[in-house]
Amino acid sequence: MLKVGSAVDATLISAPTSTKNGSGTRDPEMHQTKKGNQWYFGMKAHVGVDAESGLVHTVIGTAANVHDINAAEALLHGQEMDVYADAGYQGIEKRCQVSAVRWHVAMRPGRRRQLDLTDRLDAIFDQIERLKAGIRAKVEHPFRVLKQQFGYTKTRYRGLMKNTAQITTLFALGNLWMARKALWKA
Repeated sequence: MLKVGSAVDATLISAPTSTKNGSGTRDPEMHQTKKGNQWYFGMKAHVGVDAESGLVHTVIGTAANVHDINAAEALLHGQEMDVYADAGYQGIEKRCQVSAVRWHVAMRPGRRRQLDLTDRLDAIFDQIERLKAGIRAKVEHPFRVLKQQFGYTKTRYRGLMKNTAQITTLFALGNLWMARKALWKA
């Protein structure tokens, strides 16, 4: 089912910050990070999604303070030619060792707001960004299934290994849930 393109992204999953446990400490493998103007404590789920079908092919769990660009190369399955990513992956072309891949990274929101849509060249850039966003939207659907359909908004276990195993299983079930109509017809 994997085609020639992928989309990559990451989401934050909260972890309990309580110290009311046997050891009296928070989970040492989870970390905190700031997104926007709010602090989060927990882990990140990095996923690689097929750009055409929207099915997850790679899942990596890291601490929340790991930058998205550090896990990006591991999210590729090796047969894609195009990879789509949001603005958090700026500069990945220089850091990625896979030379056959074309990265399509979104423009930063502040720079996109500065585009003058009456200018013909800026209007073309805006249209290109719209097309990239339409393809990148496929990577958001598995996160919706994980958090809304399955209700997985907070980690259940201590440690990254157990939580990564659980989210890998949930993304596999999410693939079945997203492909249920195609499977039903078959």
